[in-house]
Amino acid sequence: MTYRRSRTKNPRPHELPHYQALLDGTDWASLATACGTGEALPTALASILNPDPAVRAAATDNALREVTHQNTIYEATVPVALFVAAILNHPAIAIDDFGHDADAPPQHPTLVRLLEWLSDTAYDADDECAAISERHVSKGFLQEDREMRAFRDLRPAIFSAVYPLLSHDNADVHDAALVAAIPLAEHPALTAHRPELVDHVRCLLATSTDRHNRDRVLDAMKAWGHDTSALENADDIAARKRYARLKAERDSWWAADGTGGYSEDPPF
Repeated sequence: MTYRRSRTKNPRPHELPHYQALLDGTDWASLATACGTGEALPTALASILNPDPAVRAAATDNALREVTHQNTIYEATVPVALFVAAILNHPAIAIDDFGHDADAPPQHPTLVRLLEWLSDTAYDADDECAAISERHVSKGFLQEDREMRAFRDLRPAIFSAVYPLLSHDNADVHDAALVAAIPLAEHPALTAHRPELVDHVRCLLATSTDRHNRDRVLDAMKAWGHDTSALENADDIAARKRYARLKAERDSWWAADGTGGYSEDPPF
């Protein structure tokens, strides 16, 4: 496929291009980002592979900030997502220290950061977001939004890079990979992977206390028709009730007449 105003081509949408081909073959300056165009992206993206962890961390933040704002899929988002997926197994990313030294400040390895960004982006383009946009923006939203459609079409290629990390020996990595794999697996070509993902979900719920990750995987289980009552702990139940209350308050605000009868923003 050809990205909008880009010279990068991927004739096999289920396969990842090489990261260097993406850097060299994409017309970054012509692609819209959150704050303009992507002329600075090649340098920032290449620096994610720097052997210095401080440089790598700063470059990751700089590059991803360019295409992260208000849950929007920008023109530059797709080639950035492909680049991120293509470097997940790069040696420079794999050298991060995943240990926990009590005398050192907590670390957030680049690999986990990249997986989290892929996860957030995949959720911004998932079936629920597309359906909401169809209801509240326009009936033909998905056909009109070429950037979101392009990302959704390339979910199998991105999944192919995330999938091996489900077996990573570091819990932060394999949990982040699972949370990224779930929205990617909405693609029709990937639904056969769901039973295996369910097995990983059960492992995460048995070991993790991370609220964000638990919410994501529990939502997936419910969406796939599984009874989660035996998998939820007391914190999960309390969180579910809190979310339901906030949703009811938000729906009430939107259903109110005129300005809604409120002087403040709706609760979220």
